[in-house]
Amino acid sequence: MKVVYELRHKYPVKALVRLAGIPRSTYYNVVKRMDRTDQDADLKEEIKAIYEEHEGRYGYRRIRDELANRGQKVNHKKVQRIMKELDLKCLVRMKKYKSYKGTVGKIAPNILDRNFTAEAPNEKWVTDITEFKLFGEKLYLSPVLDLFNGEIITYTIGSRPTYSLVSEMLEKALKGLPEEHQLLMHSDQGWHYQMKQYRHKLESRGIVQSMSRKGNCYDNSVMENFFGIMKSEFLYLKEFESVEQFKIELENYINYYNTKRLKAKLKMSPVQYRTHFTKAA
Repeated sequence: MKVVYELRHKYPVKALVRLAGIPRSTYYNVVKRMDRTDQDADLKEEIKAIYEEHEGRYGYRRIRDELANRGQKVNHKKVQRIMKELDLKCLVRMKKYKSYKGTVGKIAPNILDRNFTAEAPNEKWVTDITEFKLFGEKLYLSPVLDLFNGEIITYTIGSRPTYSLVSEMLEKALKGLPEEHQLLMHSDQGWHYQMKQYRHKLESRGIVQSMSRKGNCYDNSVMENFFGIMKSEFLYLKEFESVEQFKIELENYINYYNTKRLKAKLKMSPVQYRTHFTKAA
């Protein structure tokens, strides 16, 4: 069929199809399909652009949601089919990781009680520490996450899990906290959060402290989930030349996580959701 199509300008089609043993009607039906413009060409370019913009972190459902945000409603099965056709595979696979727990102290009230929803920003914050191993060194990350929109308010990173890692994180986070608030701050029972300085700092700003029950990671599962996402989408996907480069790339990733990465429940990024809420309020 392809040979007949390529020779059609040199020889009569009637003679070519007879020689090839192909009915003329079949030939013309195939030619019609070959000459037809790909109606999904623009959509394919858009899908490819979104995939590349997010460095292969998006699967077909998130690409569908991003297309919807851009005014294109496309069925997820169609997006999946096109991605398969273009050989665009989501590179992210959730993997197990170690979360740094440190020494567990006395039991404190679990006021949050797994109620991970918040009606407005700065109502419920959660925090924890996780550990990285790079170039034979250990690094410790201490972020704060707002349960309203999943935004990382701030973070600190250091080579040792000292109290200053947490105290500096808290100082940075509180700079953006309005004077009038009803904030609940939740963590596990790590020794950092048992320190008098930490507790007094919360009390001085009128913040209610909440802690997970002993040995129960589900009581702070939103923070644990962020660590899993961040390690799968960032740590395991990239290669780093040095600890300093890692820190720069981590800052870039958290900025991406806050401002560009769609959260499935919100259908937009955390910052977009907060901005939308603030304008509507």
